[in-house]
Formats: sequence, structure tokens, C-alpha cells
Amino acid sequence: MKAYLRTFGCRANQYDTETTRAALLAGGVEIVDAPDDADIAIFNSCAVTAEAEADLRQGVRRAARRNPSLRTIVMGCAAATDLGDIRALPTVTDVIAGGDVAAVTHALSLPPAVADTRATIQTGARAQLRVQDGCDEHCTFCITTIARGANRSRPLDDIVAEAQRLAEHHHEIVITGIHIGSYGADIGSSLGALLAELVERVANVRFRLSSLEATEVDETLLALWNDAPDRLAPYLHAPLQSGSDRVLKRMGRHWYTAQSYADAIERIVGDRQIFGLSADVIAGFPGESEEDHTETMALIRRLPFTALHVFPFSLRPGTPAERLFDSVPSSVITRRAAELRELAQEKQERYRARRGGATADIVTIGQGNRRFGVTEDYLTIPVDPAIPRGVRFRGPVPL
Repeated sequence: MKAYLRTFGCRANQYDTETTRAALLAGGVEIVDAPDDADIAIFNSCAVTAEAEADLRQGVRRAARRNPSLRTIVMGCAAATDLGDIRALPTVTDVIAGGDVAAVTHALSLPPAVADTRATIQTGARAQLRVQDGCDEHCTFCITTIARGANRSRPLDDIVAEAQRLAEHHHEIVITGIHIGSYGADIGSSLGALLAELVERVANVRFRLSSLEATEVDETLLALWNDAPDRLAPYLHAPLQSGSDRVLKRMGRHWYTAQSYADAIERIVGDRQIFGLSADVIAGFPGESEEDHTETMALIRRLPFTALHVFPFSLRPGTPAERLFDSVPSSVITRRAAELRELAQEKQERYRARRGGATADIVTIGQGNRRFGVTEDYLTIPVDPAIPRGVRFRGPVPL
């Protein structure tokens, strides 16, 4: 049996695909690079935006045209919220909610034990390590809680053991999940406690946090950034979504205000000269006024962001946002998103210019002559193509 795998969406999905890949290999399945050569295609889907689901449908249809005899399995978040559209796609035989690797292996009649296999070497230069699944919050624009369910934390020792195996082959491990700041809430632990254990028990690797709410950074994480920046990368992706308290309330993001977010960021970054800070921002959420947009722009100017991910608002069917009024015209959404991106570009260029010529902690990524480096503060820089993929070294940030 030959299988083709393709991932859409976040790092948590990437981890689930790596785990699926390891399980298939343990079951004797050969992994191939194209659907043309496969018996089975497994698409790991994303439901964050309508565009993500459109990309999935396009990918499935294209694979079916290239190989009409293919058997296609769709897993992931879009699969969890499917009302029949995905199942109706050509060659789709199974729609499996979330990252249920056991359901995938069962659908392929593989031995049940292979579902517990974890990858020792992942396909990326930097490894992904999912520490929890699900989310207990209920943002009005987000389908993920419906798709992934409530927070479930993995046992600490299981995470450490997997990290130790990954560290034998990867110099950076990215801590990921659906809401990693809630790690441990259900098992009497915390994300800070987990990272302290990982730094203590897993040698010779740089850990990096994926998306984490700014207000969920505890004193343990702060101490690690202060005392061990070579072990916990000085980088934070802290979702903002809006700098307007009125819009945040409509979004259901009740645990912070624009001011408390700013206070948290200033506490985290302080006077650090090396610290990457990025955020998600939604342009044109229903009811967002020009004043709300201006407040968001002002907050972004104030804080030391080095990058932004700007998302024009996209309504997800089944979310509470469907019931909100005062939709923003598409032309206005486009303009506001462009203004946010322009501001983000200015801040990014200013930070990169300040870092130019300094020494950085670099991990190489990319294939062939397209070789790049990822610095500790998440800058992407060119490196010598002769440096092997996955190598960690210290080198200059180009001017």
C-alpha cells in the first residue's frame, strides 16, 4: 500500500500528519510524494478560513483527476465540521474528525498498536511537538472549539520522552497545540512547568513556543527567556485580533483588554534587544468602526511587534459571528487589511535593520539551493547553501 499525505493549516495539524506518517510506516505503508503514485491520499484539513477549506477541496479534486482510482481520507478540523460537502468530493471514502490517528489506521485495517507510534525523525528541519488538544474558549469567529473539543493535556512524562527522541535528530522543537496556554489546567500543571522540565531534561535543543496568549505567560516562562534564551527561543506569537475593547467583546475574547494586552507585552519584552513578537489581527470584524480600526493601528504602533499575520474577516458557518450584525463592506476590509500590513512591514523592517550585523542563533531550513536560516527571534535569513539542512550554528544577521 502506498500513501500520499498533505497538510493544510497550523502546526498542530503538521504534528498530526507527522504522527500519521509514523503510524503508516510502522504498519508497512510506503509514503510517496505525489497522489499519482498512491493508493491512498490523506488530507489533513484546516477550517480557520473559508479559503483554507476551498484549498482543501481544490487539492482533493486535483488529486482525484490525476488518479481516479485513489482512495481519499480527509482528517482534521474541516472534517470535524463537515456537513456532507467534503464526503461528497470525488474519491473521498472517509471523513475523520480532528487528529484521530487511530481512526485513520483503523480505516486502513492496520494493526491497532501502530496508532501509538510517534515519529523519531520528522520531515521538517524543525520538529513539531503537540502538548495538548482542544480549547475551552469560545471566540465568536472561531470554529476550532467545535472542531477540536475541550482542552486535553498530554502527560508531562510522555511529552518529555517524545522530545528526547526528537532532540536526537532536530535542533529545534516547536511546542504546539490548539491552546497551549491551557496546558496542564486539567492535570494540575502548567505550560511554564512543562517548559522548565523540558529544558532540564532534554539537552542540546532549542524550544520555541507557537501561539500563546500574552496574558498566559507566567513567571516561569519569563525566567526561562531571561536565563536560558539559547534553550527557549526569545519569540512569542501572541494573538491580538483587535486593539479595540468594543470589538474584543464582540469577538468573545473576554480575558483581556487592549490595555491589559499591552501591559502583558511590555512586561514580557521589557528592554530586551533580541525578542521576536508577532500577532494575529483580524481586519473588518462585524461592527468594527473606523475608530475601532484606528485604535488597533495605534496599539500596534505602540508595541514592539516584529511581524503581524493580518486576516481579512472571513465568516465561518456555525460560529456565533453568524448572528452578529453590522458587517463591514469588503472594500473597507481590504483597505484596513492593507493598512495593517503596511504598518507591520514598517515595524518588521525597522527591527531587521537594528539586528543587522549582529550574531544570531540559527537553524537551517529549506531544500537544495533554497537554503535559509531561522534565528532565535524568528527572522528568516539567507545562509550558505553548503550548510546542511537542520544544522544549528551562530552566524551574522545580514545588513
